Amino acid sequence: MDNYRMIAKTLYGFESILAKELLDLGAMEIKEGNRMVSFVGDLGFMYKANLCLRTAIKILKPYESFRVNSEQELYDNIKKLPWEKFLAEDGSLAIDSAVHSEIFTHSQYVALKSKDAIVDRFREKFGKRPDVDLDFPDLRINIHIENNFCNVSFDSSGDSLHKRGYRTATNIAPINEVLAAGMLLMSGWDGQCDFLDPMCGSGTIPIEAAMIACNIPPNLNRKEFAFEKWNDWDEDLYEKIEDSALKKVRDFHFKIRGYDKAPSAVMKAKDNVKNANLSDFIEIEQKSFFESVKQNDGYLHMLFNPPYGERLEIDIEDFYGKIGDTLKQGYAGTHAWFIATNFDAIKSVGLRASRKIKLYNGPLEGRLLKYVLYEGSKKKSKQD
Repeated sequence: MDNYRMIAKTLYGFESILAKELLDLGAMEIKEGNRMVSFVGDLGFMYKANLCLRTAIKILKPYESFRVNSEQELYDNIKKLPWEKFLAEDGSLAIDSAVHSEIFTHSQYVALKSKDAIVDRFREKFGKRPDVDLDFPDLRINIHIENNFCNVSFDSSGDSLHKRGYRTATNIAPINEVLAAGMLLMSGWDGQCDFLDPMCGSGTIPIEAAMIACNIPPNLNRKEFAFEKWNDWDEDLYEKIEDSALKKVRDFHFKIRGYDKAPSAVMKAKDNVKNANLSDFIEIEQKSFFESVKQNDGYLHMLFNPPYGERLEIDIEDFYGKIGDTLKQGYAGTHAWFIATNFDAIKSVGLRASRKIKLYNGPLEGRLLKYVLYEGSKKKSKQD
């Protein structure tokens, strides 16, 4: 089977984590870029990347590259490509585009111009043209223009890979699944101890934590990938890849807990845990973190996404002060990680973070913070 270069897109700050994931999966010639990692693999590896990567948003298969200095050049270059090799005249297509250029300033216009070029080619050759279907196209095309250089790729994923397929119910401010998985991997979570998300909302972080702990492919529950509509779709090969990945699932011998004070969030979280087939590994409880204490004797790994005042109205200073107090008073022997997008909130915690990592939660710049809560004094802990 032929090898070719592919691109895995990701969120800011996760490039090195994604590169390690690709290395562990068996990718070749891995190169980190800006919010992306390129790599080499074959058709089976493309299937495996979509199924198994936790921090990828899309897997793109580059098709053609060329220089463009005008709208007409873009149209002409797109039109001359043999699209009929990949798409039937009565099929459907969708085009996603991203531009960073002084020549092209509107991504939607680039997508429209590219679509016109493709359908005009079909109309002239066959007298009929493919339809546009933004939801379930036969072929999803990605156009990326950087200055005057255009990359045309096939999107093998379809919907963003953060849409795992298990989350049917969400709370008011759900966290992106790729962001949740990336933070867990960045925090060093490996499933070798108890885990707690004390503000779990719809359960995304506990679910991603359980899938990492058990080495369950993150996109096992997805209904479909875009490559299933490609001409070279090999269902037998995909099933072999899936079976091989499932054989690497491992047992988990600790507890993963999620708390939330809102009954509605607890119900949604339980539904999502059930959808992910992880009820044996995750306990969701209605409980206020501020009235809780650590439930286990050994080391506890904690990671959560507290409210940040954008969609949920809270007194930032008071709320984050209570986070610090609860950690100090009730959670000795814990490594606590959380993401904060309000920098005044960080000051209110009243604890010194041992690590601060720049990330984005959607469009908001934030920090992933690590707090080490020692058993007894810090000095004694080091001596132990």
